[in-house]
Amino acid sequence: MNDLFFLFLILMSLTPALRQQILEARRAQIMRQLEQKRGSRVISLIHRQETVSLLGIGIHRYISIEDAEEVLRAIRLTDPACPIDMIVHTPGGLVLAAEQIAWALAQHPAKVTVFVPHYAMSGGTLLALAADEIVMDPFAVLGPVDPQIGQYAAASILAAVRRKGSAQVSDETLILADVAEKALGQVEHSVRQLLERKMPAAQAARVARLLTSGVWTHDHPLRVEDVRALGLPVSTDMPPEIYSLMALYPQPTRMRPSVEYVPLPYRSDRPAGKGQA
Repeated sequence: MNDLFFLFLILMSLTPALRQQILEARRAQIMRQLEQKRGSRVISLIHRQETVSLLGIGIHRYISIEDAEEVLRAIRLTDPACPIDMIVHTPGGLVLAAEQIAWALAQHPAKVTVFVPHYAMSGGTLLALAADEIVMDPFAVLGPVDPQIGQYAAASILAAVRRKGSAQVSDETLILADVAEKALGQVEHSVRQLLERKMPAAQAARVARLLTSGVWTHDHPLRVEDVRALGLPVSTDMPPEIYSLMALYPQPTRMRPSVEYVPLPYRSDRPAGKGQA
């Protein structure tokens, strides 16, 4: 009886690792299929919570220095004449890491395409700005790239000091305002330099100011038509392989799923569409 119990514990401990290996093998297969189809190097930067332990604990993920190291390594391993296709799904992350990746993409001699199947906010948008072409799902979004100082937007810190006056705020707030002002200038400068590769300098300066100055909240969604209005090259021709790849990055297991549907493609003859009986 004890032997069976210990065998059960061993199987339970090995199952998550085995499941993860299967997922990784399927991801690699789809990425290789996409590379062969497009004649490119495919790099994914996908931040989703995954159940990676026996207790089912999800890990919050974002663009990190480790991500930058891996992406830069992948770019170095890519022939200068080989196009790069980067799949980005992220809430953002460290400015330093995002800028390192963005400049490595921008300086790759062959064409660079960034695919956004769902969302690429903040630092993820910075990567999209570095691409020669952005491919978004029709309902995918990008976002502003205004810097954040701790839990506050840099632009909001400066606005608070202006409204109250420097004599009415603490020394700590004044220090935060100084850091915020520098951060805004640095990020705007980087964005403007990236954009000047694909549009006139005056337009690049205007768009960089709009994206970095806190005109919108940090989570404001920029849809396909909004991105096009900024003058950026955007397509909605998303390869089906990318949707298949995203399905292999599961969210943490819950007792009851929040969204349920029959996982089959429905044709126009079923079910009835809008306005049909």
